[in-house]
Amino acid sequence: MILADIIAALGGTLHGDPKRVIDAIAPLESATPTQIAFLSNPKYQQQLLASQAGCVIVSPAMQELAIERGDCIVADKPYLYYAHLTQWWKKTVFGQIPVNGSIHPSAVVDPLAIVDSSACIGPLCVVEAGARIGAHTRLASRVTVGRDCVIGQRCLLHAGVVIGADGFGFAPDGERWEKIEQLGSVRIGDDVEIGANTCIDRGALNDTVIEDGVKLDNLIQIGHNVRVGKNTAMAGCVGVAGSATIGANCTIGGGAVVLGHLSLADNVHISAASVVSRSIHKPGQYTGIFPLDDNASWERNAVTLKHLHALRDRIKQLEKAQS
Repeated sequence: MILADIIAALGGTLHGDPKRVIDAIAPLESATPTQIAFLSNPKYQQQLLASQAGCVIVSPAMQELAIERGDCIVADKPYLYYAHLTQWWKKTVFGQIPVNGSIHPSAVVDPLAIVDSSACIGPLCVVEAGARIGAHTRLASRVTVGRDCVIGQRCLLHAGVVIGADGFGFAPDGERWEKIEQLGSVRIGDDVEIGANTCIDRGALNDTVIEDGVKLDNLIQIGHNVRVGKNTAMAGCVGVAGSATIGANCTIGGGAVVLGHLSLADNVHISAASVVSRSIHKPGQYTGIFPLDDNASWERNAVTLKHLHALRDRIKQLEKAQS
């Protein structure tokens, strides 16, 4: 296709040759003269000057520098423009995957499940009795939706997702454990995307709830009775323990853990690999990571940490003696 096609579809202001042929989208540092790239962070402007890309999507602040380099498309939000470009490219070049009411012959859909006529159920999926799948929702291969679970409209569940497995509930009985049956379900709102092999457990009594617009990466564990607010996003390998409540518009970095029964306010952002061990009531960025170090130094520091409490008491005693 040519740059004029992209402008016609997505808008923006083109500086350069509208007939330039583009055959791929590529990273800024490796793009060739027949590829289009983007720059959203000004700190990478040296890469912009060195890039061989046929065209670069930039913000108005980078316009002069980009024009000096070559062809560019100026957009107020280059990263968002790039997102729209990938959607349009997939539909135009690769063909949009249809969501047209098809159910793969290998899928198992209980007669008591309710599947919208526009939903698409992929190979080896299982939809159990009482489950409901909304309009224009797609279940990729090997997705399991447990009994009575609800998935809203325009959702995408990638391969291997499990919705409505039993939550982790056991009562001690001497030296053995007695299972607590999980009687709730899972309710997922509209426009939710769930990554491959992510598991969302059903509630023990009340439902586990994933609100509209939530985006979950691969290999995430959501425990029973968790509630995730609108438009929150979690990166891969996050673990959210049972009965935690996460607000709207939050982000949780890869490998982070939220302990059970805690609450996170709206607009809370958790750094990767952090452990959230207390409720967070104010918006902001939070990090709880012990700094990486060589092993010998880390061990010395870890030993020191064990003595901090005693050192604190000694300091208090000295302060009292001086006063």
